Amino acid sequence: MGPGARLAALLALLALGAEDPAAATAREDTFSALTSVARALAPERRLLGTLRRYLRGEEARLRDLTRFYDKVLSLHEDATVPVVNPLLAFALIKRLQSDWRNVVHSLEAAENIRALKDGYEKVEQDLPAFEDLEGAARALMRLQDVYMLNVKGLAQGVFQRVTGSSITDLYSPRQLFSLTADDCFHVGKVAYDMGDYYHAIPWLEEAVSLFRTSYGQWKTEDEASLDDALDYLAFACFQAGNVSCALKLSREFLLYNPGNKRMARNVLKYERLLAESTHQEATGVVIQRPNVPHLQTRDTYEELCQTLGSQPTHYQIPSLYCSYETNSSPYLLLQPARKEVIHLRPFVALYHDFVSDAEAQKIRELADPWLQRSVVASGEKQLPVEYRISKSAWLKDTVDPMLVTLDRRIAALTGLDIQPPYAEYLQVVNYGIGGHYEPHFDHATSPSSPLYRMKSGNRVATFMIYLSAVEAGGATAFIYANFSVPVVKHCFGGTCTGVGREMMTHFMLAVLSWWEISGWPTSGYTSMDRNSEDPAAPTLKTEALADGSLSVREARRPSHGQRGAQLPEGRPRGKAL
Repeated sequence: MGPGARLAALLALLALGAEDPAAATAREDTFSALTSVARALAPERRLLGTLRRYLRGEEARLRDLTRFYDKVLSLHEDATVPVVNPLLAFALIKRLQSDWRNVVHSLEAAENIRALKDGYEKVEQDLPAFEDLEGAARALMRLQDVYMLNVKGLAQGVFQRVTGSSITDLYSPRQLFSLTADDCFHVGKVAYDMGDYYHAIPWLEEAVSLFRTSYGQWKTEDEASLDDALDYLAFACFQAGNVSCALKLSREFLLYNPGNKRMARNVLKYERLLAESTHQEATGVVIQRPNVPHLQTRDTYEELCQTLGSQPTHYQIPSLYCSYETNSSPYLLLQPARKEVIHLRPFVALYHDFVSDAEAQKIRELADPWLQRSVVASGEKQLPVEYRISKSAWLKDTVDPMLVTLDRRIAALTGLDIQPPYAEYLQVVNYGIGGHYEPHFDHATSPSSPLYRMKSGNRVATFMIYLSAVEAGGATAFIYANFSVPVVKHCFGGTCTGVGREMMTHFMLAVLSWWEISGWPTSGYTSMDRNSEDPAAPTLKTEALADGSLSVREARRPSHGQRGAQLPEGRPRGKAL
């Protein structure tokens, strides 16, 4: 059964009231789509209800304990009260033999905590997995890098780019939210576990700073402590080559935990290393940022993210213009499309208000239950990768009559036959926390691409419809052409796909929240179902057909960090502290 047949079968099951597929994959890649993150609010609301009932039960139990305490205390207020009263004597003996035992061994506290645990276990399967915490932490690091955000500012809830004396506000949240010491520790620990000390050190430094200010205060929800943050930070500094900093932090650790023999041994080793080295600097060591994707264009595309490149207007280039477009189609005579030419080479145009609010909402609703982690082709397989963070779903026009209307509108405007096999099905995409797609092509660039085995030709054009606005980021940037196209809600964007390798290299900037729908007309003329079994077909999201060049890049991805033993004894990597 091909993917098209599978989609039809799943839609039939949905019509019969089958289980929502989103429920079956609730824990899969929550971080990779904001719609999944939003869905995670529901189990937390249920947990809040469970905790509220627990607190009420505990409040009632503590009120009763207070009553018992006050009753007994009142009998001890006068130390001269004689116990010759047989009633007082009996009560004293009963309290000591029975009442206090009942108070101490009361089952009410155990019943309350058992109800709390039961409530948690009921929603546990709907909660994000540990891998989602890792993915969300890496997303924060990605935003930190791409937009040159300051870690201390991020921890305080401020999204500012600081370059020298210049400060640029990139995003102003409607609700200011700051991270705790434990939050910063977990981000740093994710980087630490990857052997990425460039990112681990500033996040762990911030964790240490926040833990110091709240030292002695106990928070039930925290997993880490000042000891843990100092421990990881000291070893990260050592791994980065800053032995003097590692020694200073280790000594501070021993002030709080003097009985830790492992740290005491590390202090001796650091002191010996410093004594043996005459070149060890007392100041911090400059750490090179790891280029994990091994992108030659990383600096170029990050600069585009920060500056958005050249943004010419029709005042500067007269050949860029705005117009009402009908494409000589009767379908558009009464309501022409509002065209804005953005760039000539490669040719990129925006058509404003191409879909209505109701249509955009309907498309999101149709796609939402079927969103799955976006993948790229790697040989014969399709794999989720770190350089592409989003979820996507493919929609046939048979799913809803509104999609038929949308297809006709697109065909009228472009003059292209967008029905399979001349085009692929519409793909709806939702980007996650720091969601992005690194530089890639939409069209196949190698004759060995799986696309050619489909006998339907290469992609010749790309169109995208922005289904939502963004609060920050999200533009489509073209590296070699040095320009970017910002997200404009309900805009239809079109570009010729196969016009040259360099000009069409583009990427999605890291984004906070974004929906889009896209499709690719092709040059083939076969009757083959576009959703065939071929691995190049529908699982590839908005921008990219992943051909051999992407699989080569994937193959070159190294494992994160070295796992070998080091001279001093660091904290183990992994989930447990």
